[in-house]
Amino acid sequence: MARKAIFITGGGSGIGRAVARHFAGQGWFVGVADVNARGIDETAALLPDGAASRHIMDVRDRDQWRAALDDFAKASGGRLDVLFNNAGIGSGGQYMDMDPAEADRLIAINFGGVVNGIYMALPLLKATPGSTILNTGSASGFYGVAGLAVYSATKFAVRGLTEALEIEFAKHDIKVRSLMPALSTRRCSTRSAPTATSPRAIACRRAASKSSPSSASPKRPGPQCTARRSTRRSARWRSASRASRAGSPG
Repeated sequence: MARKAIFITGGGSGIGRAVARHFAGQGWFVGVADVNARGIDETAALLPDGAASRHIMDVRDRDQWRAALDDFAKASGGRLDVLFNNAGIGSGGQYMDMDPAEADRLIAINFGGVVNGIYMALPLLKATPGSTILNTGSASGFYGVAGLAVYSATKFAVRGLTEALEIEFAKHDIKVRSLMPALSTRRCSTRSAPTATSPRAIACRRAASKSSPSSASPKRPGPQCTARRSTRRSARWRSASRASRAGSPG
C-alpha cells in the first residue's frame, strides 16, 4: 500500500514548512507547494530524500492547481490523505486607507485559494479513504480585528466554509477541519507597518503578550470559548440535517 500523502500550500515557510517537516518525519509523502521557488527548495532540503515533491503554483489559478495535483498524484501513488490549504497573506491597515486592489488580493488568496484547492482536490480526496481537508484560519476568524478588517473577513469565510463542508462531505468520508492560530507578531508584520497607537498595533501587542483587553474595552469571548460554541452549533446543525434527511420523502 502506498504511504500516506499530504499536499501543503504555503509550504515554503512558517506553518507550512513546520507541518511538512512533521509529516515527513512520520513517514508521509509531502507535496510542498508555494509561489516562492526558493522557499520550496529550502523546505524540501529539510525533508528526507524521496519524501517530497515540489510544486510552484499560485493558489488563485485553478489551472495551476490542476497541474500541481496531477504531478503530485503521480508521485504519491494516487493518494491524497490530507489537503492542507495553508497559503495566505496578512496585509492590513485601516479599511478606508486600504487600496481596493489589495483587498481583492487578500480575498482571492486567503479565501479563493481555499475554494479552488477543495474543488481541484476533490477527485483525489474522494478516492482516498478517510481523507481530510485542513484549512488554515486565524483567531481573527472568531472576532473582527480593527485594522485587519478584510483579513478577518477572509478568515471568517474560511471558518464558515469549513463548518459547512464538514457536514456536506461527511457522506463522502472526507473530514473538514480548520487550524485557528492566534495572532502573532510575524502575522501582524505587513507592508504598511502600523503606528504604535493604531488598533492593529494594539491587537498585535495583545496577541504577543497574551494580555486581555483593558477594562474600558468591550469584552469579547476568547477563541477557546468561541470554538466550543462553534462546535456545539455544528453538532446542532448536523442533528438538524440528519433529521431533515430522515423526514424527507424517498
